[in-house]
Amino acid sequence: MNPDRKPVLLRVDPAVHDALARWAADEFRSLNAHIELLLRRALAEASRMPKQAAPVPRRGRPPSRARR
Repeated sequence: MNPDRKPVLLRVDPAVHDALARWAADEFRSLNAHIELLLRRALAEASRMPKQAAPVPRRGRPPSRARR
């Protein structure tokens, strides 16, 4: 785990958890990454995104050097 990121315990209704997990899987994200994406969208929409917030970390497979 990145030491600059804070772990959070989140209690949600099991049906909400299942719906979020399915949505994340549909978009090829982990549940954690999808929840962070949704929280960031909500903050931006409410004009509450902190200016000092780091950008979303790049996840997934790095680009292939063979593809040039």
